[in-house]
This record gives sequence, C-alpha cells and structure tokens, in this order.
Amino acid sequence: MSMDDQELEALFRDLESDRVERKATDSDRNKIRQAVCAFANDLPNHRKPGVIFVGVNDDGSCASLSITDELLLRLTDMRSDGNILPFPVLTVSKKTIDGCDVVAVVVEPSDAPPVRFNGRTWIRVGPRRASATSEEERRLNEKRRAGDLPFDLRPLPSTTLEDLNLNFFQQAYLSFVLAPEVLEENQRSLTQQLASVRFTTPEPESCPTVLGILVVGKDPKQFIPGSYVQFLRIDGTELGDPIKDQKEINGTLIDILRVLDEVLQINISVASDITSSAIEIQQPDYPIEALRQLARNAIMHRSYEQTNAPVKVYWFNDRIEIQNPGGLFGQVNQDNFGRGATDYRNPHLAGVMKDLGYVQRFGYGIPTAKRSLERNGNPPPEFLLDDSYTTVIVRRGA
Repeated sequence: MSMDDQELEALFRDLESDRVERKATDSDRNKIRQAVCAFANDLPNHRKPGVIFVGVNDDGSCASLSITDELLLRLTDMRSDGNILPFPVLTVSKKTIDGCDVVAVVVEPSDAPPVRFNGRTWIRVGPRRASATSEEERRLNEKRRAGDLPFDLRPLPSTTLEDLNLNFFQQAYLSFVLAPEVLEENQRSLTQQLASVRFTTPEPESCPTVLGILVVGKDPKQFIPGSYVQFLRIDGTELGDPIKDQKEINGTLIDILRVLDEVLQINISVASDITSSAIEIQQPDYPIEALRQLARNAIMHRSYEQTNAPVKVYWFNDRIEIQNPGGLFGQVNQDNFGRGATDYRNPHLAGVMKDLGYVQRFGYGIPTAKRSLERNGNPPPEFLLDDSYTTVIVRRGA
C-alpha cells in the first residue's frame, strides 16, 4: 500500500498518531530498527504503513538535520543488513514538510509477522513501543496464519497483465480446465477469468500471481529466476567427467514439462535380446514412466521462494540424479515419505499439473515410479532428504 505526500504530511503534523515515530537524528539506529520492526508487525492491525520521521523532535519541531546521501544510504541499508528478519518492506526518501527537511522511512505491514530485530519481536500500541509479550507474539502468529498465502498465489508487484500470454490462456489453457459447454456459456471478462483460476489477484488490482507467471507468463524466468530445469548428460560417473550434452529447459510450466519428457525419452538406451523362439525383447536401461514421475515430482514440490536454484537432472553413465530445491514440507516426514503421505508447498501449481494431465493421482508418483523400476529390473530409487533440497538417485538397470 503506497502513501502519497498528502497523507505523509498529515501524519507529520499529527502528534497523536500511533503510526508515527519521530527521531531528531539517526545516532541510535537500533531504536530506529525497533520502530521499523514494530510498524512491520502492525499489532493494532491498521493495515496501513507506519512512518519514522528522522530530523524532527518529539514535540514536532524541526531538528534542522542535514539530509545527506550518506544518511539516506545508512537508513536504507537497515532493510537488508540481516538484523531485521524477515526483511521488512520500506522506502526511504527525503521530504520537505512545513519548511523542515526530514527523512521519511515508510514501513509497510508485513504479510508474515512476527518480524524480529536481533531475534526480538517489537510492537507498538498507542504511544508504547516495547518487546512483545508471549500473548502478543501469539496474536502476531495468528495474523500470519490468517493472511499468509501459499507462495504460488502471492502477487508479483513487478508484473502486469502484459507479462501474461493472454492469447494462450484464452485459446489453449482454458480448454484444458473447463468443459466446452462451460466455455461457451462463460460471459466473464478476461480479468475475471484470470482471477477465477488464480492467475491474478481479484479486480481491481488484477496483479499476476506467481502461479500465473509460471503457467502462462511470457518469460517466467525473468521474474522467478529458478523456474527452469538444468539437464546434464555426463560421460562418466562423477561431476568432473566430460559433458556429452547440456540443456537449460525453461519457459512456461507446460513448455518445461513437454521438453523434459522429450529429453528423458531420447536419452534412454534400449537393448534388444532375441529369445530362442526368435522373439525380440527390448529392455530400456530406465523406464520412462519412472523418470517422468520423479522429474514431475521435483518440479511440483520444489521451492520457488528465496532460491534461484533450478531443478537439476544429472544423467551419469551408471545413474540419474534428480534434485530439487526445498526439503520435506508440511506433514510429510522421513518416516512417511514416499508412502502416500502428501502435502504441497505449491498446492495450486500441483492443481494445474493435475488439470493438464501431468499428475493422475496425488500421492502416487513415488509408488508408481518404484513399481515401474522394479518391473524393469532397476534397483529401487534412493532418496537423500535435506532441509534445503531433495535428491532421488535412480540406478541403471542390469
């Protein structure tokens, strides 16, 4: 939520507002960080930005502070110096109000409270700024659960409808998810159609979501840098061995899934065996169904948040390693992993993959892959589960 100059000036003059803090200088930047933390937590639930004016006294009189570029830089660096986590959303700018030069630090309410400064949660209610009590921490956690959307539904403020392939959405995608008679009777506007499948936020904002950019974006990687698959075909058994082929598979979710299927298929070797009755039996070194299931699982369950790492498919002479950013999620743990337990870091992306036919039944990907490997004579898949990534190793058949 942006704040215009008129509202900023009104807050500057209002000595009673609990959305304002005043500092004569930035000499005690820790106090300013506490105020940033308190406004980001927004315990009173104003759902409006708070402002720290630097260069004005508590009584509202001008402190005649010299506003230099160095001062603006010092205050801006507070956002990402690692002392306040998760990172607050704030803007720092020089303003002249009623003849007084000040720095306005405008702090947006956080979507994911509690926000902490050096591990401590600060809140502001009325004139009080203090460390939050356990009850106040509980209230902030409840706010997070109520307002925190899954990452795939979060809006991308840097995008517009121009970043979506609207022709593809209308002419191809909708036919995947809606019956022909429903499409024929559908009188909703384009923006209403986009919002109905959660590719944008509702009107009037109509801002593309992560889901919309991933599925029908013109260039998803521009906004979500890790949204691609890195494929390496290695002539050997170690990463340092010669590379026979490498591909960066990117584009929309549909492009990635289609091309990845093709790449997996063409890299499978098939051996022929003529039986005593002159019947030719063809035996692939890997069953395509198992590779598809495991690769699609990696794309579906990967973390797109706070990482620019891709899904990796490394094909060695004796094995294939498929790795995705993001560890186990939700109710899935080391004990029930691969046994039908399901939870989704990207629930709506998973839904799209099901709509497009790339997922038949949720929770059956790994069991299906295991059966397919067994039938083909391959060893069972091996899983390496880490907090930050998940790797599956598929060994070559005899």
